[in-house]
Amino acid sequence: LEYELFRNNKLIGYHKYEFQRNDGNLTIYNEVSFKITKLGVDLYKYYAKGVEKYKNGVFSAFNSVTNQNKKEKYVNISIDPNDKKLVIDGSSFKGKVDNDLIIGTWWNHEIVKKKAQISAVSGRIIEQKVKFIGKEDVKIGDKVYKTLKFNFSSSDESLSKDKKLNTDIWYEEDTFLWVKAAFDKTGYWEYRLKKVK
Repeated sequence: LEYELFRNNKLIGYHKYEFQRNDGNLTIYNEVSFKITKLGVDLYKYYAKGVEKYKNGVFSAFNSVTNQNKKEKYVNISIDPNDKKLVIDGSSFKGKVDNDLIIGTWWNHEIVKKKAQISAVSGRIIEQKVKFIGKEDVKIGDKVYKTLKFNFSSSDESLSKDKKLNTDIWYEEDTFLWVKAAFDKTGYWEYRLKKVK
């Protein structure tokens, strides 16, 4: 899967997923890169790489490193073999959590059923409310996708504005393919599906 990332309708980067299947194992490699420039000067640069693993359809591990404008962030998640809980070692959170939580990487539509997601950047636990907005036709290039639109927002009202989740996500109705994401944060950001292999 490949997505283009736009800020205020200007293309600034990409987000790619590569899925590798081997027997009952699924490994997803993801990479995000973007930069915001003004008058030829880089104001903000972001690069992240992650690996997500599943065994026989069950989540087994996640690792990522992110360089957010020269600030290093990371998260490593494993499974405790005894109680099957998730063990998170991240730059924003370290500890054990229930294995019902999901990584916030959006490709997995199961995220719409979860009460919380784990930040794929820092391991922070983001409690969420998910609201089904409705069916919507989304045109990207020459193609029109029949989608289901959801809004994800933070359950915790006390969070500062920059920590609050408020993102619209569109999944294709028949396949649950992630088609688009949009949010407002110092500009209007959109992820748009570019390529499906």
